[in-house]
Amino acid sequence: MSDFDKLHRFLFTQANVRGELVRLDESLKQIVHSYEYPVQIQTLLSEMAAATSLLTATLKFKGEISLQIQSKGPVSYAVLNATHEQTLRGVARWDEALETLPETFSELLSQAVLVITITPDEGERYQGVVALDKPSLSECIESYFAQSEQLATSVHLMTDMSDPKNAKASGVLLQVLPTDASATDVSQANEFAHISKLTQTLTKEEMFTLSVEDILYRLYHQEDVEVYPAKDVTFACSCSKERSAEALRHVEKSELHAIIAEEGAIKMNCQYCHTEYCFDSIDVEAIHSGNFEAPSSNQ
Repeated sequence: MSDFDKLHRFLFTQANVRGELVRLDESLKQIVHSYEYPVQIQTLLSEMAAATSLLTATLKFKGEISLQIQSKGPVSYAVLNATHEQTLRGVARWDEALETLPETFSELLSQAVLVITITPDEGERYQGVVALDKPSLSECIESYFAQSEQLATSVHLMTDMSDPKNAKASGVLLQVLPTDASATDVSQANEFAHISKLTQTLTKEEMFTLSVEDILYRLYHQEDVEVYPAKDVTFACSCSKERSAEALRHVEKSELHAIIAEEGAIKMNCQYCHTEYCFDSIDVEAIHSGNFEAPSSNQ
């Protein structure tokens, strides 16, 4: 449908609550099919992609946000990055020796934490950490906001993995807007609870088959809702030959030449999009002299 791969923002004007709804389709394909991921990993990455898109919409500046999972369970690492322009990329690592993977979020991740990193284009980076000790990613993100932002937040995440070649994910985020009034304002708390309960009535079938307009009407037709223009969500990787060269600049030149002598070239492969960047001896000299310039083809 045309309103997939779009982030929709809306505001409950009488309740002082903002909302976001995102549904991902094409933007997920490069992420979940970049490796031979089991369906459990695809599901996790899909949920993380929807969540990251929703959280990116909370940024009040240009920059990026990442959700990174570190775990001692079957899934050891997963990360989703997104920019303020709603470009996504992600990757995961898991124990490939396992014949089967657990089905539940809690079993996939053991002694795990979620690291949320906000990196503005200008200014200092902020990082928050929350334990993944809840049954779902959405509940863990809600816990993060309760701890760090102290703002009532509700997150609903859904995935549709019925077509192995066409994973879909969706998410709805509701959050009380900060005001000068007391955070314990009973009226506002009741309004937020009411809107959250309405959102919980949305079924998976409705989420993935109805138009966004119909979804919002189905849920909130008795509320005063202002809807803003949607923003496109796409997959995009920020890798480049220049960035790879910068990484090589921190490696001893003699070590780089030794690799080239043995293997013919230095080959660096992006873990997100699998683009390969090759460097020869001339490149190494240019990198360490500060005169490296990548060709326009970026190859």
